[in-house]
Amino acid sequence: MGLRERFQAGLARQLGHPSGLRGRLVGSALNRRNREAVVKAVAALELSGRETALDIGFGGGLGLSLLLAKAGKVHGVEVSATMLERARATFREELTTGRLVLSEGPMTALPLDDGSADAIVTTNTVYFVDDLGAAFAEVARVLAPGGRFVLGIGDPDLMGRARMLTENGFRIRPIPALEAELAGAGLTVLRHEKFAHSGLGFHLLVTGK
Repeated sequence: MGLRERFQAGLARQLGHPSGLRGRLVGSALNRRNREAVVKAVAALELSGRETALDIGFGGGLGLSLLLAKAGKVHGVEVSATMLERARATFREELTTGRLVLSEGPMTALPLDDGSADAIVTTNTVYFVDDLGAAFAEVARVLAPGGRFVLGIGDPDLMGRARMLTENGFRIRPIPALEAELAGAGLTVLRHEKFAHSGLGFHLLVTGK
């Protein structure tokens, strides 16, 4: 493996599971690069200010900031210890007051009670999930009746052309496959938004229970 290939493989690993100093840098970069997508995903939740909201795989923490400004209480679940450490340092006051609760865990085993979240958002995470059926079943379990789940992903067709992604473990799934998995978990797609983002297409699947 050449230098370029090693760099790309390392970057792909960091995108899926940021760790150490490089992970902190990746987290900051993701906040900048994904700002528009995360802002639109949180807006699609249509929060009133009283809900309990959950951000799955919050990475650099931009989504947590946006949710704290719009929801009553916020949970954040993340597999990366580095991103959890970063968030605990960033949101000390919100953690102390109990408005924010941070937990470590995968999307397939969310550490929340049944029906405890009124609104759930996740962006750029499902590329790193093997069992989408189990992951979406967990989302449906945690989501309260009448709640809303917003899934944000990069355009699968365009991502599928990027060898750095396809050769380094990214699981690129077409939109119909995602919609089928959501339906299998009991989540109904209410609308599908597509927009240009960072030179690529981006999709929001807004679902309800």
